[in-house]
Amino acid sequence: MKYSGIGGQAVIEGVMMKNKDRYAVAVRKPDHEIEIRKGKTDSIRDKYKFMNAPIIRGVVSFVESLVMGTRTLNYSASFYEEEENPKDEKKESLLMGLVMVIAIVAAIGIFVVVPFLISEALSNVIKPLPLRGLLEGIIRVTLFVIYVKLVSLMEDIKRVFMYHGAEHKCINCVENGLELTVENVKKQTTVHKRCGTSFMLIVMFVSILFFMFIALDNIWLRMVLRILLVPVIAGVAYEFIHFAGNHDNKVIDILSKPGLWLQGLTTKEPDEEMIEVAIASVDAVFDWKDFIVHVDEEDVKEESVEQVEEKNVEKQNKKSKKKTKKQETTIVEKEVTATKDTTSLEADGDIEIVGLDAEDEEEDEILNALDRFFEAPKPTEYDEKTEDSDK
Repeated sequence: MKYSGIGGQAVIEGVMMKNKDRYAVAVRKPDHEIEIRKGKTDSIRDKYKFMNAPIIRGVVSFVESLVMGTRTLNYSASFYEEEENPKDEKKESLLMGLVMVIAIVAAIGIFVVVPFLISEALSNVIKPLPLRGLLEGIIRVTLFVIYVKLVSLMEDIKRVFMYHGAEHKCINCVENGLELTVENVKKQTTVHKRCGTSFMLIVMFVSILFFMFIALDNIWLRMVLRILLVPVIAGVAYEFIHFAGNHDNKVIDILSKPGLWLQGLTTKEPDEEMIEVAIASVDAVFDWKDFIVHVDEEDVKEESVEQVEEKNVEKQNKKSKKKTKKQETTIVEKEVTATKDTTSLEADGDIEIVGLDAEDEEEDEILNALDRFFEAPKPTEYDEKTEDSDK
């Protein structure tokens, strides 16, 4: 799976997708038509370079995502409210800011202060601060999971979670190198490692590590430090999510599992109309066709490299086999040649024996003389006549 850089969130009857500085909100209106709103975002990270430093960029991105999410959520809700209660833009902006502040305060109160107070109430039973910090973290995670579960039971939220699933499916489809069609999107999973649900759960786990080692006697100072460290914890969690979204290995997959499991509560299988809305949102901000072409080209390059390596291995194996056969043939030929030479030497009587004793040498000389005598040619009649004439 290749990183595409796009992300988004579910809104009321729609999906918001963001790619770099562009975003688009696609909403299924009450008349079943799809309304698309495009726009650009200005990030403070573009103005101040130090805001791109690790941890800091996570805090900035979290705040900006929260602002944009609230804005696009209000925009999608306006299609279902404007007929009954039209709102002025300024009032809407003020209301949006107020809701966001209340949401942040409530989140800190529920998931930071309440677990801390519960763990402190058990200080007589659990005295070591690190153990109380661990208990506090377990309570925090438990409260968060219960909260998500209860919210998922609401009928309106169920539909939002279905659009959440459509958003993830579209991103997975593109990053898997498939054409963005309804049929291809339906085959994808509803979970993704860069999801905001995983981010919130990672925040919970990171907070356990931080708060376990704040060993101060003053209870109020410990609580204030917990609140002040929330942005830092969010920054660390962002770095993990960002890294996990760009890398695929066994360690990252194992660490990402809890977040993916929790997404089973915050994502649901969408219907085809919801998928169409998500596809429209992606089309508005991302050239997925060009992205898929590059993914295919990289796959071809990787395959060709693998094929070349396989061919090289095959060539080396063939060479080694040929060399082994050649060596075996040479050895056999040498053995055959040696056997032939020995046989021919034995037939010709040219074999020479060395290293004999003196007595053996004398016996051999007598035997050789007898051999020469008996092998000498007998005189013919012509030879006998010649001898007589000579006489």
